[in-house]
Amino acid sequence: MNNKEQFKRMVMFFSGFIIALAVAAVFSVIWTSYYNYSEELKQNIYWRNGNVLLVLLYMLLYIVFGRSFGGFRVGSLKTVGLIGSQVLTVLFTNFFAYIFVSLISRGFLRLGPTALMTIIDFIFIIFWAFGSKAIYAKIYPPKKMIIVFGSTSARDLVQKMSVRVDKYLICSSISIEEPLDVINKKILGYDGVILCDIPSQIRNKILKYAYEHSIRTYINPKLSDIIIRGADEVHLFDTPLILSKNIGFGFEEKIIKRFVDILLSLIAIIISSPFMLIIALCIKLYDRGPVFYKQTRLTQGGKRFDVIKFRSMIVNAEKDGVARLASDKDKRITPIGKFIRKTRLDELPQLFNILIGDMSFVGPRPERPEIAAQYLEDMPEFKFRLKVKAGLTGYAQVLGKYNTTPYDKLKLDLIYIENHSLLLDFKIMLQTLKIIFVPESTEGVESGKTTAKKVNKKIENK
Repeated sequence: MNNKEQFKRMVMFFSGFIIALAVAAVFSVIWTSYYNYSEELKQNIYWRNGNVLLVLLYMLLYIVFGRSFGGFRVGSLKTVGLIGSQVLTVLFTNFFAYIFVSLISRGFLRLGPTALMTIIDFIFIIFWAFGSKAIYAKIYPPKKMIIVFGSTSARDLVQKMSVRVDKYLICSSISIEEPLDVINKKILGYDGVILCDIPSQIRNKILKYAYEHSIRTYINPKLSDIIIRGADEVHLFDTPLILSKNIGFGFEEKIIKRFVDILLSLIAIIISSPFMLIIALCIKLYDRGPVFYKQTRLTQGGKRFDVIKFRSMIVNAEKDGVARLASDKDKRITPIGKFIRKTRLDELPQLFNILIGDMSFVGPRPERPEIAAQYLEDMPEFKFRLKVKAGLTGYAQVLGKYNTTPYDKLKLDLIYIENHSLLLDFKIMLQTLKIIFVPESTEGVESGKTTAKKVNKKIENK
């Protein structure tokens, strides 16, 4: 297995290169057959190197969108997820390619050839996805794993990894209460080891041992690990140092981020206005209740503001005064509410929150004060999320679910804060479009729970 691992990047590269070459070839045929001709000039617009350059630009655009949507992650995504990512990649690429070709042709061209190209691309994608997954599974079968756990149960993590039996096989577990030499000897018999909630001193020894013997290691990070990962490397003469500034976003980042928020929110409001009008009309006609639902939330520095949503529940859903998150089969959710929640359309009015500056497009999701207070009882670090402005979407929303534990969401939010960039914001926004088509991302909490608190109350050994 270790000998094969060194070639994994190469296998992934060739897999992605094949599908990129295939869709680029389809574009080349469509371009030369249907679009590369001017009625006014009575001749081809481009020839030889011009055609090659245009195909290369198309291929580059496809790769950019493909990486943003995760369309080349053969080893990470299931087949359905891989096809879905590629479908979105092709749709975005062909849309922008059509606009670009129309611009250089000085007029909107026929949509038929582009539609034909898209259909052919979809066919190639399906064959490529199944073929690539089959070949990858043959070369890289599921890894046999052992989990080393500490004071808290690793049950949640094991359940999550067990969903991907095509990638991981949890074959054994061992507690850190066992002697260190026994643990080290046991992990040698597996392809990888998972370190879950282990004190740093012991974890470092196991990590060095695994590194020495080239054993793949998965670490469930503590909050301090995430902060260190976002730190800068500096040197004091010949002494390496790690600098963690701990200030959230810098001044320049805030200015650029705010400019992007204003520009994109204005564009999004204009484009989505017809959809918002239809949704508002449907909500009003259903029960004659209010169209919008306002709720107090927390943003940067603990500041309170009213978040605006389309109402997805019955009127007076919390008439008893108890704050509750939605469960999987919550009777309070209206039929229209189920649809707009599943497609995230209930969030559209928050574009106005972004425009006026209460929120940003990307950032930690704003939490209700009363629920945040409950989280703070078990997680004093939950307030770390308030170092930056709340967002319409975020890392926790792209990678998590409605029923992801608050502690895991906190980790994801902190990863975003410590690794922020405009490129990361762009990637998260594209991935947000992707998860709209993934029903599992909208799972609720267990029925009857007032919050998404973790069953195990021991969060982290401080």
